Amino acid sequence: MDIVERVKAILLKPAETWPVIEQEATDIGRIYKEYLLILAAIPAVAGFIGMSLIGFGGFGMSFRIPLLAGLGNMVVSYVLSLVMVFVMSLIANALAPTFGGEKNALNAIKLMAYGSTAAMVGGIFYLLPSLSMLALVAALYSIYLIYTGIPVLMKAPVGKAAGYTAVLVVCGIVAGVILAVASALFGGGRGMGPMMGDGSPNMSIKVPGAEISVDTAKLEEASRKMEEAGKRLEEAQAKGDTAAASKAMGEMFGAALGGQGGKPFQPEELQKYIPQSLGGMERSEFEARSDAAMGMNISSVTAKYQGSDGGVDVKVQDIGSVPALAMAMGAWAQSTVNRETADEVERIFQRDGVSFKEEYRKDGSESEMTMMLPNGILLEFQGNNLDMDALRTAAARVDVKGLAGLKREK
Repeated sequence: MDIVERVKAILLKPAETWPVIEQEATDIGRIYKEYLLILAAIPAVAGFIGMSLIGFGGFGMSFRIPLLAGLGNMVVSYVLSLVMVFVMSLIANALAPTFGGEKNALNAIKLMAYGSTAAMVGGIFYLLPSLSMLALVAALYSIYLIYTGIPVLMKAPVGKAAGYTAVLVVCGIVAGVILAVASALFGGGRGMGPMMGDGSPNMSIKVPGAEISVDTAKLEEASRKMEEAGKRLEEAQAKGDTAAASKAMGEMFGAALGGQGGKPFQPEELQKYIPQSLGGMERSEFEARSDAAMGMNISSVTAKYQGSDGGVDVKVQDIGSVPALAMAMGAWAQSTVNRETADEVERIFQRDGVSFKEEYRKDGSESEMTMMLPNGILLEFQGNNLDMDALRTAAARVDVKGLAGLKREK
């Protein structure tokens, strides 16, 4: 494949190019290796250069994201963009019968991969943060490309292509928000060494110390669940039952993102490990909750502690029950960082199977510590007017070993 000619063709002549793409004999690994791995690097690298090397601002002031943080964001955004294409192809494939089309996993990945061309190429505008809005315009053109490709690749009637595209856009926005949160939570990492599986039943994307893989057995299970949810969605739509249709759509989306990675720990179970006081500071606020959305459930506990000189905010989240978020953990939790400036310190390290991330100002005004436990529980401690030593002392009052010992039911 001549990647330059393919980019020009799909951008300038989509109506003529989609039938050519539909007839091509290829596979998912080749599409990634020969096309996506290259194009997805454009917005990631351009964003790093624009935000960390060139900077942004106005009125005579310029701001830059620190190089280490910028590199971490580049790696994570690159990996997540590749994951996003695959997730959206699952959704597109599952939705096909609902809009009178035909399910075809390979054609679905072709649709999302080549349909994303405009958004990925348009990422070049991130080189200059002042032009970043043009990247949004390019992303909107990708919506048009997908719209034109649906009748050809997914065999949906032209009259239903608009509705099909609209649902994909909504799902894409939600998936993008989830993956953006994952990127913010677990941003970090080092250089990228991408590699797609060649001929093996699994497809993987590697970063140093971690690997994101697509298990075909799990993919088949997800496809089955999405197909079942799609039938329920179609039945609900025929009956005009909006509540049932919304529930089925959530189940479909949850299956596309991997569903639940085992049962989430209940909030009541997590809150047992949050003490009444931390290092002489009494608990002033407390909340334990379970949130369900798009076929996924996340349990969390938050607490505030206040002393005479400072305070600590504590948050415990069961992230491990959501595979889509768990995929993004590797880029942060397995990294090692030791950065120090005149004013700030950042460290990422592992000890006794637990990953730690510490960030603090040397004047003691701000301190943060994040702990990722092997069972997928995330602990966050934020010190207000506390130095790092005081925050560590306070965090030591939480029964981390007890939390790490919780066993997840399948």
